[in-house]
Amino acid sequence: ELRQAIEKDEFVMFYQPKVSLQTGKITGMEALVRWRNPRRGLVLPGEFISLAEEAGFIIPISQRVIEKTCLQIRDWQNRGIFHGKVAVNLSAVQFYHENLWETVKNALHLAKIEPDALEFEITEGMVMEDLAQSLQQMRTLREMGISLALDDFGVGYSSLGNLKDFPIDTLKIDRTFVWDLEDSDRDRNLVASIVTLAHNLDIKVVAEGVENRNQVDALREMGCEEIQGFIFSRPVPPWDIETMLNIKDFDLDQFISQNESD
Repeated sequence: ELRQAIEKDEFVMFYQPKVSLQTGKITGMEALVRWRNPRRGLVLPGEFISLAEEAGFIIPISQRVIEKTCLQIRDWQNRGIFHGKVAVNLSAVQFYHENLWETVKNALHLAKIEPDALEFEITEGMVMEDLAQSLQQMRTLREMGISLALDDFGVGYSSLGNLKDFPIDTLKIDRTFVWDLEDSDRDRNLVASIVTLAHNLDIKVVAEGVENRNQVDALREMGCEEIQGFIFSRPVPPWDIETMLNIKDFDLDQFISQNESD
């Protein structure tokens, strides 16, 4: 089925917005692949990505994800809908693949967009598998003009001290720390320390998995720049993102209050 999905181009892109805690505006988004299987319906990546890696299909799938995302960026730019960055998750196989930059260059050329509109999200675990090669890949992508985000930060693969060696633009705090902000002083202090250290290194911070106002308030107080999570939006199709972007005078706190009352 996966082989047929690649041949028939059954993969579609959903997008989850990243929202500024200062302005309440959508400042970026993350592209997330879905498999529109004719028999199973919409299949989430957790159900097929690992299998695709084992079966050797992840490279062509990743190529299509990058291409589709770049084409969507061009469409939004051409229509004046969105000019921020769109992030794509790289699997470990894709990240270490020798033709990664060629794939990226071709996708950018096909879509006729500048590389600064694209961001790649990589995990701590991927980076620490082969630190020397990872740093080389990261520097190459940065030299192309593509932004890099370190995803799932804080799950224990590396120390805070490693941050100074990573050529990244954004650090994404793992959702497990965000979930416990209300109940754990230890997690609250850890997140505050991560935010402070990242800012000292001129790295922007995004918190994942934000689900309630208390988490928003705590992260805003710490100086976290952006949030991503169900409190604002689940991953949605492009047309739903466009509806959000077209809302004038959007107020994040008012939006949260309305959702809480509902």
